[in-house]
Amino acid sequence: MTGGTAPGPDGRLRCPWSLSTAAYLAYHDTEWGRPIRDDNGIFERLTLEGFQSGLSWLTILRKRENFRAAFAAFDIETVAAFGPSDRARLMADAGIVRNAAKIEAAIMNAMVAAQIDGGLASLVWGYAPDPKPAPDSLDDVPSQTAESVALAKALKSQGFRFVGPTTAYALMQAAGLVNDHLRDCFARSQLERMGD
Repeated sequence: MTGGTAPGPDGRLRCPWSLSTAAYLAYHDTEWGRPIRDDNGIFERLTLEGFQSGLSWLTILRKRENFRAAFAAFDIETVAAFGPSDRARLMADAGIVRNAAKIEAAIMNAMVAAQIDGGLASLVWGYAPDPKPAPDSLDDVPSQTAESVALAKALKSQGFRFVGPTTAYALMQAAGLVNDHLRDCFARSQLERMGD
């Protein structure tokens, strides 16, 4: 078994992926796995997960504030109204990942999200799985599940782009639909107490 919890700088046990940089540590301790139920919050995570495809998550975390500025704090209605000048501005913005297909996908995804009856968060949370046993190590954490396959299919059927099953599962982890903090991770017990 590999990838079990390890002590952080304060001695608390954490998921080992969080210990390589201060950015990962902060993200792990304060955001990853915490439930996000608002449409713009889900749109932000979905967009960032799409931009991460093929890149390190650390790259995205380090550029996150630039992404927020470039994409109007991920306000769905605002991004849905982006036009040609916005696309050109985004392609010229060295503070974000300048990938034309991903930029176009983010704008198109906002346009789709703006039209969803009940909102994006409601759609995504409709695929939240039943709680599962806590993983003991990173080996126990899947890259996709039946629910993420179904969510990706549902999003694609609505017209979303860059939303394969692995991206959908990363969204589910980031937005708290699943709790993939390891069994002995302090953040897992915090989340479990929040759910009580």
